[in-house]
Amino acid sequence: MESSKKVVIDTNLLVRYLINDDQKKAEAVDNLLDRAAKGEVRIIVPSVVIAELVWVLESFYQLKADAILELAEAIINTSGLDVTDKSTIISALRVYKSKNIDFIDAWIIEFAKERGVKTIYTFDKRHFRDIEGIEVFIL
Repeated sequence: MESSKKVVIDTNLLVRYLINDDQKKAEAVDNLLDRAAKGEVRIIVPSVVIAELVWVLESFYQLKADAILELAEAIINTSGLDVTDKSTIISALRVYKSKNIDFIDAWIIEFAKERGVKTIYTFDKRHFRDIEGIEVFIL
């Protein structure tokens, strides 16, 4: 049996699907996700797409962290999607919500932890305070 075609998707597909502000586009994404669930296509979602999704939902749509966490986890756990750095993203989403910090900063923290790195250098005093297991140096 031939393996399914691999594709990479852009953030705007996920935004249209989740927000459903353009029904035709949302349905097109839904059809693509159905194909992925059936194994007809393998959708690769780069971790940067999830990062941009969080940013768009927060900055443009003014969603709160708990709603963003719920939507992002729904996407990450969608059958047929292969999200890169999945465990880092899930951990970062939880830190983003619980610590009330920028998602990218949460991602940096979790990226470091998962790779056994115990030190982060930054200029950002506010977002890197009280991080368990990480020593932070403010330059």
